[in-house]
Amino acid sequence: MLLLAPGTACTSDSPRPVTLRVLAGTELADMAPLLDELRHQTGIRLEMEYRGTVDASRELTPGSYRHDLAWLASDRYVELRHKAAGGAAERPLATTIMRSPVVIGMKPRTAQRLRARTPDRQISWADVADAAADGSLTFAMADPRHTNSGLAALVGVATAAAGTGGVLRPADVSCDRLRGFFSGHTLTEGSSERLGESFVRRQGELDALITYESELLTLKRAGVLRTPLEIVYPQDGMLLSDYPLLLLDPGKRAAYDRLVEWLRSRPVQERIMERTQRRPIDPAVPRSPALREPIGNALYFPGRQEVVDRLVASYDTARRAGPARVLFLLDFSGSMRGAGIRALRTTFDGLSGADDSRTGKFARFHRGETLTVLRFGGKVLERRTVTYRGERDLERLRSLVASEGFDTTTAIWSGLDAAYRTAAGMLREDPARPLSIVLMTDGRNNAGMSLDAFLRAQRARTGPVASVRTYAVRYGEADADELGRAARATGGRLLDATERPLLDAFKEMRGCVQ
Repeated sequence: MLLLAPGTACTSDSPRPVTLRVLAGTELADMAPLLDELRHQTGIRLEMEYRGTVDASRELTPGSYRHDLAWLASDRYVELRHKAAGGAAERPLATTIMRSPVVIGMKPRTAQRLRARTPDRQISWADVADAAADGSLTFAMADPRHTNSGLAALVGVATAAAGTGGVLRPADVSCDRLRGFFSGHTLTEGSSERLGESFVRRQGELDALITYESELLTLKRAGVLRTPLEIVYPQDGMLLSDYPLLLLDPGKRAAYDRLVEWLRSRPVQERIMERTQRRPIDPAVPRSPALREPIGNALYFPGRQEVVDRLVASYDTARRAGPARVLFLLDFSGSMRGAGIRALRTTFDGLSGADDSRTGKFARFHRGETLTVLRFGGKVLERRTVTYRGERDLERLRSLVASEGFDTTTAIWSGLDAAYRTAAGMLREDPARPLSIVLMTDGRNNAGMSLDAFLRAQRARTGPVASVRTYAVRYGEADADELGRAARATGGRLLDATERPLLDAFKEMRGCVQ
């Protein structure tokens, strides 16, 4: 009887050991000590296979799962894949385990400087984009093509740029408003953990780190930062990661329920908070002092895969091709004297940083952007190219627009043809960088080639220049029909500034490139 007692106790009181294969986000590597406790206390062993959350989500093909569970920073991307599959497969059961928002860790001097620029001393994504565009803010952010933290930050900035406060729609990302923001992104990694490590090595070169609140608190506790980072919760909202545990194999439901019960128990929630600096899901668990800060506004994740794909593509293009180029073809015929030229100068001042509205901060010129101005009347009057590296470059640009050299005739289509010939030369030198043309006129064509002649020349163009789009800005008495025909023939569109500020029309087309 004595020999049989231990075996009897084991089979009657202890749950049967079980191993569950888990596809996990890389962020969850810090849970390893707690998972050892899990195995000892419950008999459940988690065999973790780590991926970036976005990469892991792409592996979760409905109907052909290779794991028993998935444990990701967020299952929003998984939801999109199920929606794209037409709902043919049942969505996995999901249970939230803990939370952490994607926020911004800033050096105190940087945060102080950005707050000083705002009337309410609250920092928004728009303020971050503005500072990145003018070169006064450099930051680290994980790659949104692979990681949840990077994608969450991208959605946050894009939502702020759209200005609707709602779910991003395809129309909200039809033009890339984030190039100014991207110009400050100087360090990236394929996981938030590696990003933190790289930031520590290069902390002297960078002003900010965009990542999970938990990662920033962990770095602070580790004492590896020469200057502690101040956590900024963007005023215009952020995405919250809730670390759901997904049941992929319904046959493992009993073990899943035991696992969820253990993870959401109060003692384990307390240890999760202490170990990982993530916020407990249990409202009865007292928050540590570092986690008592209100999160603020929560943003919506896009409801359509198309929106996410466009955001990721804009990031990919910015990283691969570098800053964009814009060729401004500006009407300097006599009709632009007076109110017209004043509006144009105000527009370029606004795009140079004078417009401190939310839309202005996302539409402004940004570091590294190449800006070419062609002034035309009856012919091209002047051509100048500026690459924005500092305030002196913007002064050169504004001085060109400030010219009082006007012409007596208006050769719109000859001017646009000259712009395309200039664009062809630019593309021969650097074919990878995006390029677009902005045509602004307040008059009607009365010299040079006709619209039909321009359209014939346009149809005959070959190579990369044939894909360069023209965005025509109509002002004053300009012919809307002709401008619209020309713009559509190039893949661009017409923007009407006859009943609204010229600056608003220019801001609308900013970021609309090839």
